[in-house]
Amino acid sequence: MADIRHERDTAARHEDHPTAPAAGTTPGSGRRFRRPSRAALVAAPVAVVATAATVAVGVVGSGSATPLPVAAQDSVVVGEPLERVVPVSRAGQRQPGLQRAYDRNARRVARAEAREAAARATRKAVAAADTRLWTTAPLNLWTLPGGDARKVGTLAEGRKVLVTGRAAQGREEVVVKGLSRWVTAGYLTSEEPAPPVEEVAARAAAGDATCSNGTSVSPGVSPNVAKVHAATCAAFPQITSYGDFRSDGEHSQGIALDIMVSGDLGWQVAEYLRANHAELGISYLIYAQKIWSVERSGEGWRGMEDRGSTTANHYDHVHVTTY
Repeated sequence: MADIRHERDTAARHEDHPTAPAAGTTPGSGRRFRRPSRAALVAAPVAVVATAATVAVGVVGSGSATPLPVAAQDSVVVGEPLERVVPVSRAGQRQPGLQRAYDRNARRVARAEAREAAARATRKAVAAADTRLWTTAPLNLWTLPGGDARKVGTLAEGRKVLVTGRAAQGREEVVVKGLSRWVTAGYLTSEEPAPPVEEVAARAAAGDATCSNGTSVSPGVSPNVAKVHAATCAAFPQITSYGDFRSDGEHSQGIALDIMVSGDLGWQVAEYLRANHAELGISYLIYAQKIWSVERSGEGWRGMEDRGSTTANHYDHVHVTTY
């Protein structure tokens, strides 16, 4: 009996506490399975976190919200190094363009400041100008001294003009109608020049030949000598010395006149008289060791022999012989 109870109690214990499945099997399936190691249990969450971090960095770097494929997510191997994806900054690429824009703006500001400074200097120079000079030739008027200047007019020869004293790039600054203008340097003088020959000839032809500087010729000279004096005095009022009667040659006859002048002005007088010889009754002229005569007018001014002195060679006066 004791054995029968022992077997029954043993069977009951087996029923109350079923036998645990063998290691490596799934309960109720009868199949064996391998229990994960402790290292795998720890590494699995780490792999999930690493995969999520890689996906997030890739999304930030590429600028796209498209998730990685599932296969790519599942292919992360625990223990392998993760490649860090760094977003590319375009600030460095934009920097040269920003610098060029900054430089262009700086140049524009500098040019504007330079123009304003030049304008202030011009206004100051124009306001302070108090010297007047004469032009010795027709001169073009320019807005600036440099190559960017515009031509805005001309100044006639013999024109008296206000100057500022400033010069640049081969030009001098003058004031015309209150405005700054520039002319070619070297054609302004402090001495009033004689009027151009063409202008003088036109005035003589029009009969505008009145002497106003107080000079005169001696009584008894020929009418043509009187006309030569009046015309020359009207055209060149700065000349105040004349010689008519003298004891020798044509001067003693009252048909010759010496006009005391030298240099370029002497040539202007000589050319003026030659241009108007018919109206003034002139036979021939001598100046600077050269002679011009009506009889040989086609030969122009002809050279003469050396007579020795400055006066004898007519370098200090124009000799006029009339009919």
